[in-house]
Amino acid sequence: MDVLSMFSYSFMIRALVVGIPVALCAALLGVSLVLKRYSMIGDGLSHVGFGALAIASAFNWAPLPVAIPVVVVAAFLLLRLSESSKIKGDSAIALISSSALAIGVTVATMQNGMNTDINSYLFGSIIATSDFDAVLSVCLSAVVILLFVVFYHRIFAVTFDESFSKATGTNADFYNVIIAILTALTVVLGMRIMGTLLISSLIIFPALTAMQLCKTFKKVIVVSAVLSVVCFFLGITVSYLYGTPTGASIVIVNIAAFLCFTLAKKIKG
Repeated sequence: MDVLSMFSYSFMIRALVVGIPVALCAALLGVSLVLKRYSMIGDGLSHVGFGALAIASAFNWAPLPVAIPVVVVAAFLLLRLSESSKIKGDSAIALISSSALAIGVTVATMQNGMNTDINSYLFGSIIATSDFDAVLSVCLSAVVILLFVVFYHRIFAVTFDESFSKATGTNADFYNVIIAILTALTVVLGMRIMGTLLISSLIIFPALTAMQLCKTFKKVIVVSAVLSVVCFFLGITVSYLYGTPTGASIVIVNIAAFLCFTLAKKIKG
């Protein structure tokens, strides 16, 4: 079994067509989320997505059209809860994610146990992506990338100094909502391949890895994007060659990249 042979399978082509844009989106957003210390929002939203997907599966509805609006609303609620004086960011994420996961598991087990489709959302699967999922994912990924590029300077300002941005007249709350919504879309689109339990790593690892050697926001963004796409491709290749879980393979490649960059930073001094 060689690397080139994987391009002869339609499911592998679909996985790459869906996964590479999603990996790019996750890397772009991940830098802002990590710098704002809000990186675990991806984990929280993925659990919400799992709950929505379990309900969609129970009623035989199309999964993505159900999950996307639910996760977007959850992202908005997370921001509102985080702004509350009583419930802070990490508590809000824990509250919503654990509730959604509990609902998802309960609904899934009531439907003749945990079926294969639900398991693919939990752990990721390269064969679970349908043609409809691929088209929808590519279109929405393009929207996410376009909006990030359009609002790049505002996102940069809100990421580094939200108070100063507000003082200069920037509607920081609006741009925080934009970041949350784009993250929600990315999380839902990536769940098919990465799985609910590992999708947040696609947001966190490339950004942290790039920050080991890069000092400016723009360089971190570019290196993070390149790393994310390369690690995704290598991970999915390893998964194909050795039959390992897709999401786990991609994360392991990201871990290796992080360790290499950390070592290079120490050598560089």
